[in-house]
Amino acid sequence: MSVKTASLTLEGGGLRFLATAGSGHSVVLDDASGDTGLRPSELVPIAVAGCTALDVISILRKKRQTITGYEVRASGEQEDGHPNAFVRIDVVHIVEGEAVDVEAVRRAIELSATKYCAVGATLSSGMTEIHHAYLVRDEHGEERMAEVVVTGPFERSGALEAGRTEAAPAP
Repeated sequence: MSVKTASLTLEGGGLRFLATAGSGHSVVLDDASGDTGLRPSELVPIAVAGCTALDVISILRKKRQTITGYEVRASGEQEDGHPNAFVRIDVVHIVEGEAVDVEAVRRAIELSATKYCAVGATLSSGMTEIHHAYLVRDEHGEERMAEVVVTGPFERSGALEAGRTEAAPAP
């Protein structure tokens, strides 16, 4: 099994974070009030588009298609109200080239969507568990750590909160 890592560090007094991946590459994240970087939710359609773009262009090159231009546009529709979960992501591949075989493009997109793209597979499967924990370090260097909650798999937004309400003991 492969493991991907990320680390976010707060920069300043606002909500600006420097996010660094295990590969060493970084991106700035912020909210609308600071507006110095991407919003975290903007990374979702970017991740889907990036993952499928890498697959599709690789497949088309292997199929010896002469591609002179390639763009992927992605848009994500979010629920109203918190947690504003994505309910739909549309991905459009714009391929330009001399005598491009439309069937090769269609098949490359299909293979990416159904076999190769880890991001798309993760989002569409709903099978991911997310474990939330904390580590609090005091001024003396003493640490306290515990897991708080696990969400997923196959949870719908609001299901966790609904589950808590239903599971609450009677007074």
